[in-house]
Amino acid sequence: MGIFSNWRRKRILRRARIPQPVWDRAVANLPLLAGLTQEELQRLRDLATLFLHEKSYEPVQGLELNEAMKIDLAAQAALPILNLGFDWYDGWTSVVLYPDEYATRHEWVDENGLAHSRREIRAGEAWERGPVVWSWADIAASGACEDGYNTVIHELAHKLDSSSGHINGCPALHAGMRVRDWRAAFEPAYEDLCRRADAGEHTAIDPYATEAPEEFFAVTSEYFFELPHLLKQLYPAVYEQMRLFYRQDPAMRLMGRLV
Repeated sequence: MGIFSNWRRKRILRRARIPQPVWDRAVANLPLLAGLTQEELQRLRDLATLFLHEKSYEPVQGLELNEAMKIDLAAQAALPILNLGFDWYDGWTSVVLYPDEYATRHEWVDENGLAHSRREIRAGEAWERGPVVWSWADIAASGACEDGYNTVIHELAHKLDSSSGHINGCPALHAGMRVRDWRAAFEPAYEDLCRRADAGEHTAIDPYATEAPEEFFAVTSEYFFELPHLLKQLYPAVYEQMRLFYRQDPAMRLMGRLV
């Protein structure tokens, strides 16, 4: 299957790579991609092309998608796997897109066996063995500015997290990385943010990250790509583990923009 998949992907890139002028316009509209070299942008273009062809876009509630919208999403989705490869997005195909935030019902059973249910308004969600769901309005907002909010990166971080077999805040780590180092970085940072949020402090990191360790990983992934210097300043050990996992150093890449 690996040989066939590689052959098919090479065929897609030969025949259907995103046209350069179209790609250049997409990049110009996404400040998130600032600082990438031309070589990195070309690899990102290939990954975005594969995303367009291997993922099924399913608009609902009357959302009308055009090619520019599809490429915008694909370009943002490609960034986390720029140095990982497309195989990290294997195992799922569907991308469900709502025009705006949408309502869903969350049901769970507590430790006493009691069933609970509540209605939630969401901008996106990633099913462990299923599709990724997004609000298009939030995707558009994600790419428009660098403010630490990026629903595309957030939900795809959950997908990457599931590579370990569970969505628990620790993805499958590369050779040379150690789970104990990951935990030594993430657990104290998570506990610190929870303590600050519980005390009513204004936190520079979105307090939604305190919902669970997996949300902390997804939210700090947003900051890693959008506001890397802030994350590096607040939780340097977390930044270092993310640098090793994503095999990128956005703080270094964006250094020139701070001068």
